[in-house]
Amino acid sequence: MIVYQASKRQFIEDTFHNDIGFVLSQQYLRTTGRRPAPAEFNAWENSLFRIGEVLRDDAIPDDMGVALEYTVPQTSKRIDVLLTGEDEAGLPKLVIIELKQWSQARFSEKDGIVWARRGGKAGETEGAHPSYQAWSYAALLNDFNTAVYEGGVALQPCAYLHNYPRRDGVIDHPAYAPHMQRAPLFLKKEADQLKAFIRQHVRHGDKRNLLYLIEHGKIRPSKMLADSVAGLLQGKQEFVLVDDQKLVFETVLQADAKAHKGLDKGKAPRKQVVIVQGGPGTGKTVVAVNLLAALLQRQRNARYVSKNAAPRSVYAAKLTGTFKKTHIHNLFSGSGGFVDSAANAFDTLLVDEAHRLNEKSGLYGNLGENQVKEVINAARCTVFFVDDDQRVTLADVGHSDELRKWARELGADVTELELASQFRCSGSDGYLAWLDDVLGIRPTANATLEAGEYDFRVLDSPTALHALIDSQNRASNKARVVAGYCWGWPSKKDPSAFDIVIPEHGYRRQWNLTQDGSLWIMADESVAQVGCIHTCQGLEVDHVGVIIGPDLVYRDGRVQTDPKARAKSDKSIRGLGAMMKRDPQGAQALADRIIKNTYRTLMTRGMKGCHVYCCDPALAEYLRGRLGQRVHATEPTLPAPPSAKVLPLRRVSDAERAQGVPAVPVVSLKFAAGSFSDPQALEDGATEWVELPEWVKPQPGLFVAQVVGESMNKRIPNGAWCLFRANPQGTRNGKIVVVQHRSISDPETGGSYTVKRYRSEKVVDADGTWRHERIELVPESDGVGFEVMTMQPNDVYALSVIAEWLMVVE
Repeated sequence: MIVYQASKRQFIEDTFHNDIGFVLSQQYLRTTGRRPAPAEFNAWENSLFRIGEVLRDDAIPDDMGVALEYTVPQTSKRIDVLLTGEDEAGLPKLVIIELKQWSQARFSEKDGIVWARRGGKAGETEGAHPSYQAWSYAALLNDFNTAVYEGGVALQPCAYLHNYPRRDGVIDHPAYAPHMQRAPLFLKKEADQLKAFIRQHVRHGDKRNLLYLIEHGKIRPSKMLADSVAGLLQGKQEFVLVDDQKLVFETVLQADAKAHKGLDKGKAPRKQVVIVQGGPGTGKTVVAVNLLAALLQRQRNARYVSKNAAPRSVYAAKLTGTFKKTHIHNLFSGSGGFVDSAANAFDTLLVDEAHRLNEKSGLYGNLGENQVKEVINAARCTVFFVDDDQRVTLADVGHSDELRKWARELGADVTELELASQFRCSGSDGYLAWLDDVLGIRPTANATLEAGEYDFRVLDSPTALHALIDSQNRASNKARVVAGYCWGWPSKKDPSAFDIVIPEHGYRRQWNLTQDGSLWIMADESVAQVGCIHTCQGLEVDHVGVIIGPDLVYRDGRVQTDPKARAKSDKSIRGLGAMMKRDPQGAQALADRIIKNTYRTLMTRGMKGCHVYCCDPALAEYLRGRLGQRVHATEPTLPAPPSAKVLPLRRVSDAERAQGVPAVPVVSLKFAAGSFSDPQALEDGATEWVELPEWVKPQPGLFVAQVVGESMNKRIPNGAWCLFRANPQGTRNGKIVVVQHRSISDPETGGSYTVKRYRSEKVVDADGTWRHERIELVPESDGVGFEVMTMQPNDVYALSVIAEWLMVVE
């Protein structure tokens, strides 16, 4: 739907003589039946006048097409401005302009994300960078609109921030460069550059009536997109279908065929709903992703849908092999995006973690009626992957009875399937049954978890738990610590604050909800943080460490829950107080189930093992009492003293090196600190040479050295041999580095250098140049007495980052 469309000539007339805001608002009322919100009307008045000034250029053709407020089909997204015409060669061209009224912004370390005031809201919120936003709209049209990809229409997105005063290193931060290359950014004083950009791409008017063709183009995936997704699945072992997964896959494809049978002959086949039940680790998401690829090959307009962002982000990243956003991300949708969808707007929707669906949608939970109803209504075929035992908030309504109810009301045929084969928890159905019995979710015959069934351990402190997980993570970056939501989120406002604080054990960590966001479970450095239910549900790791908070205790011979021990910021039991007044017994039973389901979900994320620390000592003893004979002690083995740490890599002789065997030098960190800038000096200082693991490609500047001391023992054990890169380039912020400074006197190294986490604060001078305001060198230790080293402006110029820590080699 296009709210307003005209030639450039008419748009200029409406802008400068007819009040474009009023004209557009009248068109909006006619096309939607609603009046625009005051904030939206004001935005039109301000931004469209600026666009009018840009287009009032004689070199831009008068018969160029101008469209305002184009709703991308089957989404709630609206493109601000479309310009259509032909390029110099007479080929169809479409320019997309994303408009923003921002005058300032704040950098976010998440890919394609920026902090800004949006839509008249009181404070800053995180959201898409304007260049990414414009590019993503172009990608949607290019992948799904037949008029675009069959008509050979070339798309050129850009963003225009007409109030943003200058390039300040924030809105144009180097991290946003890939997005700005795909969709150039124009600011307040760059209107002339935007004019030139439009002139370059639209040389002639719209003789093909492109706006009409695009508005009425059929929506189905391009063959290029379908082939791309299918190709991404090839060779990825984790996406191979086995056993009952294959049966579910083929049955869903059959249901999809039924939902579309006869459409080409004008018939109206019945809706199809498929409900796939499956517990943790049965491969629900694997089947869903395979189905997405197969349906795209059938030219179906299909989407993968989930309420939580984490599964969408993680599986999109696994498919593409990058954390950066690509056009593949447009295939992954949130469950709240179907409130305004027309009936059967989509061919097939694949709803993962359907038990997490809510009634209401929107940021404030005030949109729509019921997400289950809206999803079924929006598609000819809807597939729900559900586990009724993973309801973890009061707002979760997507249990199987609710799915059946709405399928019947909307006249759909229902097919029910089950995924029974379990591939998580070492394939141990016994562990899952034991866990249900232990938590009191349901009685089973599994009174004891025997050694060998699954690696389950109870540890005496969260510090020991995190150290164990950290050591297991070094093998493959597939171990994480998670916790129940019994701690607040002070680090949201104060990045230096700790969230999960257990003072009796000296344990202080932050939640995972900032830098890595939904990709926390995959991000390289995120093992130092603690995950929550929202960023791990539907996902898995090799080993999971679970901090069981005071909301789960052992009293009077049974496991009990205490909702009051949850953090005040916890939204999962919001509304429980009111329920308690109406129905105390029912409310307590529901809260009991939600808390137990939460820990059941957390404790089944590990493919190979689950290790727990209990805030309640009685619960810890109870869990130990339900274990058979263990070969594991309750605490991990203490690291060997530094002197006993043997270099774990094969030595390479001079003769082998002369024959071309790749190797890197082993050097003293003291020597490296003095010779970081000269690779030859680094090699001259080598005591010996070693062969790296085959998956590490030797590069100039790599070296191996031993780190001595406890100040970084959460990441680097005392005496560990590590791989470093000398003279690292690019940003150092957030990385572990070796730094040298005249004011450093590190008692552990005995020199003027240290190994620490590097954090910096920068400011931009009036001339646009960067300078350091402060640098912090942050220890990460379970021990006490290690303080942050702070360098003030007068000191930072004498500080040298000599090497970047890459990994512990084992």
